[in-house]
Amino acid sequence: MTALFALFASALVAATILPMQSEAVLVTLLLAAKQPAWLLLLTATAGNVLGALINWFLGRFLLRFQNKRWFPASEPQLARAQGWYHRYGRWSLLGSWLPIVGDPLTVVAGLMREPLLPFLLLVTLAKAGRYIVLAAITLAWFA
Repeated sequence: MTALFALFASALVAATILPMQSEAVLVTLLLAAKQPAWLLLLTATAGNVLGALINWFLGRFLLRFQNKRWFPASEPQLARAQGWYHRYGRWSLLGSWLPIVGDPLTVVAGLMREPLLPFLLLVTLAKAGRYIVLAAITLAWFA
């Protein structure tokens, strides 16, 4: 149970703007083979989607603080992010698994008032897909 909690926590933190590598934890647990692969995939996906949901909520309520000195984005940066999201729309959430741009993308989706259900569906598909591919490669090459 401790290993599953560690995987869930690392996946959750990895989906926020904090640096964390949940993939290394998943690969380690897959190779240890103490839990079924499907349970590890479900746990990692749930944690990662919950982290993205936290980002969505942050984005949703972040604009009310736009005029504060500590606000993390300048007006041009915010306009650029919103323009990018307008251009590519909700389908860009399929890239939420990508390093560097994926996590801010989920914040921007909240800023842009993306409805929760499409957000969750696309982000879950993207993040589960990444973990499934990683597990398939790990189990095919190393197990």
